[in-house]
Amino acid sequence: MKGIILAGGSATRLYPLSKAISKQIMPVYDKPMIYYPLSTLMLAGIREVLVISTPRDLPMFEELLGDGSRIGMKLAYKVQEVPNGLAQAFVLGREFLNGEPGCLILGDNMFYGQHFKAMLHEAVESVRNGGACVFGYEVADPRAYGVVEFDRDGRVLSLEEKPANPKSNYAVPGLYFYDGTVCGKAADLQPSARGEYEITDLNKLYLAEGTLKVKLFSRGFAWLDTGNCDSLLDAGNFIATIQNRQGFYVSCIEEIAWRNGWISTGHLADLGKEMKTAYGRYLERLAAKG
Repeated sequence: MKGIILAGGSATRLYPLSKAISKQIMPVYDKPMIYYPLSTLMLAGIREVLVISTPRDLPMFEELLGDGSRIGMKLAYKVQEVPNGLAQAFVLGREFLNGEPGCLILGDNMFYGQHFKAMLHEAVESVRNGGACVFGYEVADPRAYGVVEFDRDGRVLSLEEKPANPKSNYAVPGLYFYDGTVCGKAADLQPSARGEYEITDLNKLYLAEGTLKVKLFSRGFAWLDTGNCDSLLDAGNFIATIQNRQGFYVSCIEEIAWRNGWISTGHLADLGKEMKTAYGRYLERLAAKG
C-alpha cells in the first residue's frame, strides 16, 4: 500500500499566519504539522508517500522532507494547481499509486490513542482484497464534517457531507483507506453543488457496492483538527503535555522509522547529532538504549 498526504489549500482561517507559509509547515509544539500525518502513514507500515500541495508551498515540503531516504522511505511530490476537493488527490495520484491500494490522510489531521497502530494495520488488511475503510469519531457538533449513520447492528446506512441536520454524531476524520479501484472511481466523480470532488461521494460508491467498512475510535481517543488558531494552540498544548509528562515524543518520524526497522541504530544516532535541540538529544538517547 502507498500513501498520499493532501497538504494544499490556502488555510484562510489561519490568516495572517498562513498568508505566506503553508499551514502544514507550521509548528505543532516541537515539530512541523506534516510530521503528524506522515507518522500515521508510517505507523501503518507505508513507506512510499506522495505529498500533494500548492505550487507555492510544495518546494518547502521537498526541502523539509527530501526524498525520504533519510528515514528509509520514498517520498514523491505533486502540485495541485487548484483545490477542487479531497477526492482529487486520487486523480492527481493515479500514476503514483499505479493500481495499488492507497491511503489518503489530510495534512492537518492528527491522531493519538491506544491501539492506534493495530487499528491502522487492520485497515490496511481490510482493503487488500477490495473495498474501503474509513473511521468514525463521535463529536458534539458534526455539521462541519462528513457524517456517517449506522443502524442498531452497526451497519452503515448513509453518508452525508456537512449536513445541516446530521443523522448521527459520528464524523468521518481525514484518514481513508481504499483498494486499487479508487483512482478510477475518483476520476468518474461529478462535482458537487460546492463545485468540488467530494470524498464523501467517493465513499458512497463503496457503500453502494457494499464494501465500505467503518471503524470507530473510542471516546478516549484524540482526533485533533488544526483548522483555526484556537485548535492549533490546543493541539500544541496537547502534544506538549503528553511529551513532558511521559517523556517520549509523539509522531517522531525518525523513531518510528527506527522501530519499523527502516533505519539502523547508528543512523538514528547520527540524525540526533545533526540537531542541537531536545529533539535531537531524544534521538540520541533512543539510540544509546538500543
